Amino acid sequence: MRKLLLIGILLSACSAPATPTENTDVPLQPLLTNTPAATLTPNVLIVLETPIPTGTLQIHIIESGDTVSEIAETYNVPLNDLLAANPDVNPNSLTIGQTLFIPDPSAPPSIASTLTPVPAPVTQAACHPTADSGLWCFALVQNSSATTLENVSAKITLFDENNNALASQIAFMPLDVIAQNTSLPVYVYFPNMPVNVNPQIQILSAMPGGQAYLPAALNNTSAEIDWNGKNAQVRGQVSLPAESNAATQVWVAAVAYDVNGTVVGVRRWEGGALTPGSSLNFDFSVSSVGGEIEAVEFVVQAR
Repeated sequence: MRKLLLIGILLSACSAPATPTENTDVPLQPLLTNTPAATLTPNVLIVLETPIPTGTLQIHIIESGDTVSEIAETYNVPLNDLLAANPDVNPNSLTIGQTLFIPDPSAPPSIASTLTPVPAPVTQAACHPTADSGLWCFALVQNSSATTLENVSAKITLFDENNNALASQIAFMPLDVIAQNTSLPVYVYFPNMPVNVNPQIQILSAMPGGQAYLPAALNNTSAEIDWNGKNAQVRGQVSLPAESNAATQVWVAAVAYDVNGTVVGVRRWEGGALTPGSSLNFDFSVSSVGGEIEAVEFVVQAR
């Protein structure tokens, strides 16, 4: 029997006001009270030292059609250095007119002077083939620490049956933070890939933080799964307690799971300002890139 799982998290301080929109390009993953059982045991490498760029920074203003990978190639800088120089930028939702800092490509990367290992085990990894011969790959990351984690990213590398590396990309979560004792997936799309691949997951960054996020709550949530199990219409409200600060940005992520508890779809809805003691309605759909949707979970972020 298909079911609806609900979750809310504490989320972020204020930023520039935004008009409510839907992000149609990505699927999404939730914070869980009970993490779904993994169907694939990933090959996981944990990196505790995250390179950060040094040297002179240039500025790039985002234009229509820009992507972080194309920007990195244009300025001849490693993608990891570009992302590290812009930790508050979500590469999956660039905004026209947004400013990116470009590190000096001639400067060698340095290692952060104080590094604290942050436990962030990967509990499942799976790739789903698409009709255009690509793969959507998801890796579910568990925050086992006693604090909220920010800026979580991972490298997903695909290997063939002979253990030859085929491709690798940086994957990100749908939200900026992941609360303690909960899970969220990182995800990325690989074009032109064979179906039979083995994903290897390497955690690149997971920083303690989250103090700026606001106590947003989800209310009256529902998910209507269609007859073939491939889509779910999700609705609900986001509210802030009367004693909270005002939020200028609200995000809601819906994560779809199949009957085995494997992530098969993710999508993020982006809303605008929310005043204390009030609520904001959301209504959007999430689709499966794998099997039939059995459960949908929600996560909210406000800042």
